[in-house]
Amino acid sequence: MNLRLRTLAVTAVCVAATSVAPAPASAHAVTKADAAAGWLARQLVDGTHFEVDFGGQKFPDQGLTIDGILAFASAGVANTSGGNALNWLAQPGILSGYIGDGTTESYAGATAKAALAAEVRGADPASFGGVDLPSRLRALATPSGRFSDHSQFGDYSNAFSQSLAIIALKRTPGGVPAAAVDFAAGTQCADGGFPLSFGAPTCVSDTDSTAMVTQALLATGRVAKAQQGLTWLIGKQQANGGISYGTGDPATAPNTNTTGLAGQAFKAGGRLAAAVKARNFIVSVQVGCAGPIPDRGAIAYDASGFNPANAVRATAQAVLGTGTGSGFATLTSAGSASAAPSLTCP
Repeated sequence: MNLRLRTLAVTAVCVAATSVAPAPASAHAVTKADAAAGWLARQLVDGTHFEVDFGGQKFPDQGLTIDGILAFASAGVANTSGGNALNWLAQPGILSGYIGDGTTESYAGATAKAALAAEVRGADPASFGGVDLPSRLRALATPSGRFSDHSQFGDYSNAFSQSLAIIALKRTPGGVPAAAVDFAAGTQCADGGFPLSFGAPTCVSDTDSTAMVTQALLATGRVAKAQQGLTWLIGKQQANGGISYGTGDPATAPNTNTTGLAGQAFKAGGRLAAAVKARNFIVSVQVGCAGPIPDRGAIAYDASGFNPANAVRATAQAVLGTGTGSGFATLTSAGSASAAPSLTCP
């Protein structure tokens, strides 16, 4: 996802969050995806979470921390870090600050994303941090099938919210409402892509949103529409394999966040040639052995190079397109190596 970050904004649970037995750290040679995830793990504050800086003041960033959890699982490493991060997220105060209190405030995208993180880690989303996340998510479904925020600040739900909700609920025993899938499929633009916002006068396909919606549709058997979306997305891939955010205008420089998410969607949809091209672009801007030791393995947002201000977010989202991990619908941390590997240099 690009740096606009689609802000969708401990006892028994903690035990469940780390219950997956890790594989030995030496189970496989260190790849570039491993190195990126390893670098990312070493950036965790107190080894548990990420922060965001607003005007020089730092705040915990639950959404970015979940991105890290998903990245570790995608790379198949840093299992210990992923467990620590999920335990941090499961603290009631941390969780409610992200998904809402469930009474006056409930945020569809954040609830879905938290549920997905629990599922990927092998925890029970129905008893996570004292909250039944799937039940709360289903309560946010409208008659149209759209998952909407319940908030005094307005409804900021979008294609990311809808896709994450579909994927997270698909992974639960209760499944996902058919109306929710119908709603997502019905947002498709005439060119085959999918928009970010719902109900706009003109349907404008968005690269990040198309990568998300196609994964949701693939997970629920809507293969034809998903493949149409992937075809549109491949049409936005530039010669170097990268994809830019928004409309995918080739005049706009590609970034690793959009490309990482697209690469994951390509893999999920069997578009392997496009997935390889996406991966090649991402690793082309990864800090290698010629870079400073503390930065090695990090992935830059774009070809302008490593920037400490955005490297954590860039790396967390780019790893999805470099690892061997599957799409969100089947992603799991099971079997991941416990350690956070470093780039192997002469």
